[in-house]
Amino acid sequence: MSVVKPKDLALTEERLAPGHRLCPGCGEPTTVKLVLKASDDPVIVCSATGCLEVSTSIYPYTSWNVPWIHSAFENAAATAAGVEAAIKALKRKGVYKYDKVNVLAVAGDGGTFDIGFQALSGAFERYHRIVYLLLDNEAYMNTGIQRSGGTPSYASTTTSPDGRVIPGKIQTKKQISRIMVEHEPAYVATISAAFWQDLIQKAKKAFAADGPAFLHSITPCPRGWRHADNISIELCRLAVQTCIFPLWEAEKVEGKMVYKLSAPSKQIAKNPDKKKPVVEYLKLQGRYRHLFKPEEKTDLINKIQEWVDTEWDIILERCGEK
Repeated sequence: MSVVKPKDLALTEERLAPGHRLCPGCGEPTTVKLVLKASDDPVIVCSATGCLEVSTSIYPYTSWNVPWIHSAFENAAATAAGVEAAIKALKRKGVYKYDKVNVLAVAGDGGTFDIGFQALSGAFERYHRIVYLLLDNEAYMNTGIQRSGGTPSYASTTTSPDGRVIPGKIQTKKQISRIMVEHEPAYVATISAAFWQDLIQKAKKAFAADGPAFLHSITPCPRGWRHADNISIELCRLAVQTCIFPLWEAEKVEGKMVYKLSAPSKQIAKNPDKKKPVVEYLKLQGRYRHLFKPEEKTDLINKIQEWVDTEWDIILERCGEK
């Protein structure tokens, strides 16, 4: 697959138009625009309730230059599966004019890790040819920053507030991408907008896959993460450089899921000295402020680092790098 160049992107259609009402610094529109640019074919988007949905479709306005369907919080995957099945039926009847149409389901971590997981698991088990894009901002940001299954340890949210009772969320983050690999779909990948060429290449693979594909994006939220709105891409980069969100992909090859590290993370695997401590990522975010003030809670920071190291080792092992 050829390397994508900036000038190539500039010449492609903007399928998510400017003028939406997402917050300054939100990681969602950048990711969605890049993913949509990866498809050379028509795209139908099924969007679950969430920040992206409510900010791009306020009647009578829309930011979508593609066919777009609103889904409830929990069923974006089911809606996308229905669209894919309907296209097949129309083709059988000879009344559908396109040879190939990509169906993209988009949902946040709440609609994926938690209340949308049943529909997602079912759609992948039935092997619908859809691409599912998870915009993971690690909490229910649209409804008030409540913790989700995607919220990492010790992050403070409105339902896991730091204080005398707990130091933020006490559970670890659910490893949703590895769970999706166990469904044995056609393709699974993690993506970060800071590494946009890697993101586009993976989105192209997802759209070309002969079966369900899952893209997991780290998606900073200035309001929920309590960070300056001009450092979202820096956080996307640090998430990869600290290995709290490594970049990898898994493809079905001869019936087996084969993991592979992506270039930004492979460089760290080959040169462990380049792996940055997770504290560099944490200290830029207000949701972790209680780990540093009034005094630094070294024990909790070390626990996060230990979790990162353990999960990184698991990925290295599955990618055959260890």
